Amino acid sequence: MQPYELSLTQAADAVRARQLSPVELADSVLERIEQVEPRLQAYVTVTAEQARRAAREAENDIAAGRYRGPLHGIPMGLKDLIDVAGAATSASSRVRADHRAQADSTVAARLAAAGAVLVGKTHTHEFAYGLTTPQTNNAWDRERVAGGSSGGSAVAVAAGTATFTLGTDTGGSIRVPAALNGVVGLKPTYGLVPRHGVTSLSWSLDHVGPITRTVEDAALVLTALAGHDPHDPASLTTPAIDYRPGTGMDLTGLRVGVPRNYYFDHVDPEVEAAVRRAIAQLESLGARLVDVEIPLTRYIQATQWGLMVPEATAYHERTLRAVPELYQADVRILLEAGELMPAGDYLRAQRSRTLMRQEWARMLQYVDVIAAPTVPATAVKAGQETITWPDGTAEGVSDAYVRLSSPANITGVPSLSVPVGHDTAGLPIGMQLLGRPLGESALLRIGHAYQQTQPAPTLAPAV
Repeated sequence: MQPYELSLTQAADAVRARQLSPVELADSVLERIEQVEPRLQAYVTVTAEQARRAAREAENDIAAGRYRGPLHGIPMGLKDLIDVAGAATSASSRVRADHRAQADSTVAARLAAAGAVLVGKTHTHEFAYGLTTPQTNNAWDRERVAGGSSGGSAVAVAAGTATFTLGTDTGGSIRVPAALNGVVGLKPTYGLVPRHGVTSLSWSLDHVGPITRTVEDAALVLTALAGHDPHDPASLTTPAIDYRPGTGMDLTGLRVGVPRNYYFDHVDPEVEAAVRRAIAQLESLGARLVDVEIPLTRYIQATQWGLMVPEATAYHERTLRAVPELYQADVRILLEAGELMPAGDYLRAQRSRTLMRQEWARMLQYVDVIAAPTVPATAVKAGQETITWPDGTAEGVSDAYVRLSSPANITGVPSLSVPVGHDTAGLPIGMQLLGRPLGESALLRIGHAYQQTQPAPTLAPAV
């Protein structure tokens, strides 16, 4: 096994035991980037020289007994919405062509303090306003979409061109590409991970979180990221904890909610079958399955768009009027549409969110987590605009991909996407686990227990 093939946990163990040096690990990942990046286009920029320098510093620190923990010397990629001092934050847009960050974002600073090694900035759908990331190819089939908007981050992890990455998630933008590329994606509780220094799409829906090979890896990254930040007005004052899930597989006493409605409506049969098999596996580990009714489903789409569209337009108001021609057409149209939305519609969306949060809190009194598909279909062909369901209903690709992930953004509850197999075309399928606010430990425990029953994750073929 080459170093770039190691999960974060495996790499951290090898580095701590002095069986693998950070320099060897960084060189292996950078060589992998050279090999597959021309076909995948996961990165906006690769910082090879800086990465090798940081890896040498990590190696020297560890040799001198200054080991900082499991992220020390580990190669990472950051979605190109996340500021790193002196580097461009392009948001994959011509609008940001001349931008340079003046300071580290809070999450970049925390990862640097933990000793992680930045190898590059990963592509996003322009300003995170989309679900496909068209610049980047799916790690399992280059003719298919990567998912978005954190498509570059998910593809980098799936292809071995980063040991872990960070993404952002406003309606599913961590979990959607994670599911479509067969990796783990975690959207934490709203406010748990600071967003200071991260380009916003929709301030009341935005989250930052890890994309990794395994659930255990995600827990390591979350432990480094979580904690109060006075620079983020939404940041929670929750004490920092260790999210590592342990090795236990016994889920006796845990109640897993299985939706009777919404989450299995208009879902590809292969996706549904794979997710239900995974749910049955949780039951075999001792969990009790409980049927649940998802509340207020008819309002989910309207609430998501009613919040996101005007907030995004407000953020882009100045540049949209000054340089509209620099935006891609799909993003510009959405931003212009936001200028036409009445204030009353935004206020009604806010009221709807309040009701949804209340109803979800009631539902989650009776179960510990909810298990459901992450997305209703695997990765579509690049350029495909709609998905047609067996009953003849046609749905836009972006609407389909966001449909099952957006409730967690509206309500702010944590959601973890875990790979649960492949369809007959060999494309990955994801299951999401949704929990109570600040219920990340339960999600990670259950996801890790499930992964221990499965074969070890493998990298995408990257061809």
